[in-house]
Amino acid sequence: MRLSVMRERHPGEARVALTPANVSALADRGCQVFVETGAGDAAGFTNASYREAGAEILETRAQLLDKGEIILCVDASHAEGLADLREGHVCIGLMDPLSQSDRFSDLARRGITTLALELVPRISRAQSMDALSSIATLAGYKAVLLAAAQAPRIFPMMMTAAGTLNPSRVFIMGAGVAGLQAAATAKRLGAVVEAYDVRPAAREQILSVGAKPVELDLDTSAAEGQGGYASEQDDAFLDRQRAQMGAVLAQQDVVITTAAIPGAKAPVLITEEMVKGMKAGAVIVDLAAERGGNCALSQPGEVVSVYGVTIIGPRNLVATLPHHASQMYGRNLENLLRHLLDDQGDLYLDFEDEILDETVVTHAGEVRATRIRERLSLPVKASEEVA
Repeated sequence: MRLSVMRERHPGEARVALTPANVSALADRGCQVFVETGAGDAAGFTNASYREAGAEILETRAQLLDKGEIILCVDASHAEGLADLREGHVCIGLMDPLSQSDRFSDLARRGITTLALELVPRISRAQSMDALSSIATLAGYKAVLLAAAQAPRIFPMMMTAAGTLNPSRVFIMGAGVAGLQAAATAKRLGAVVEAYDVRPAAREQILSVGAKPVELDLDTSAAEGQGGYASEQDDAFLDRQRAQMGAVLAQQDVVITTAAIPGAKAPVLITEEMVKGMKAGAVIVDLAAERGGNCALSQPGEVVSVYGVTIIGPRNLVATLPHHASQMYGRNLENLLRHLLDDQGDLYLDFEDEILDETVVTHAGEVRATRIRERLSLPVKASEEVA
């Protein structure tokens, strides 16, 4: 099987789909790997290191499309990323399928097979392929560093000759992968850490990273959604949550928000009125800024100061850690490819397998993924009809 690793072209994207270590492992599996020149430069992986791992370096994207059967990329969520793919190509990458479902009808008509890593099911067999968890892990870590760099207070308690410096209070909103990593990182830096998640099951996870769970007087029995994510809540629930959350936020030095609903706009957890009630010098890092923001005052890609509170709305935060982000993404991709390839190194799509059935969006001229078909109002596949 011939694999082509593309250089990322979207501004700010510094990751690469495979590292030299991944290339070496896949070459041992019988794959021929082509890498676009300079694809790994921003992540610290040189052309020479790819050659040593067994890859062939090609100069142009056109050459990679001609040579490769499977096209590997990080960010294929932008139209230009898939515009020049041809019939028979298999493309694997991050495609934002739940928010950009319309594009897959055209990809299916063009005879392109696509696998969206966002759709890898959250089951034990697929944990090693879960790129979203890898991204969230690094985003949670980096969010704390951004807050620490911006805050006017240090995180740990210090007893000095000039007196005792009290530790910062850090509050994490959302205890998924990113939130738990943020809580653990803030704890390691010496902060007093609290966290809140609408899902009742998150309590034990919050305690496991050394943070204190914040509990509100709300009925959260229906808060757990598909894949372990929080489900979308109605306006009445969010209003009650905000009313109680204001008092919690008023005590915090740093707040990191991580709440996201797959395929939907991020819920607003912090209103303008709640920001007004926060401490002067407090910092908010809104990891959902790209999806509309958990804070009503967030500006994607900007750092703003409102009512004495600094609000950071990072874009593609994981790309600011390109070396380890590529290492984690590359291993996720390598593990998925191992699952896709047979003993002879040929592509084998077994749609009886849950991982493949959910991850393959288009194949053989049709949109296959059930979640995308629902968004496109396509009929349910015959195999899924209830008798």
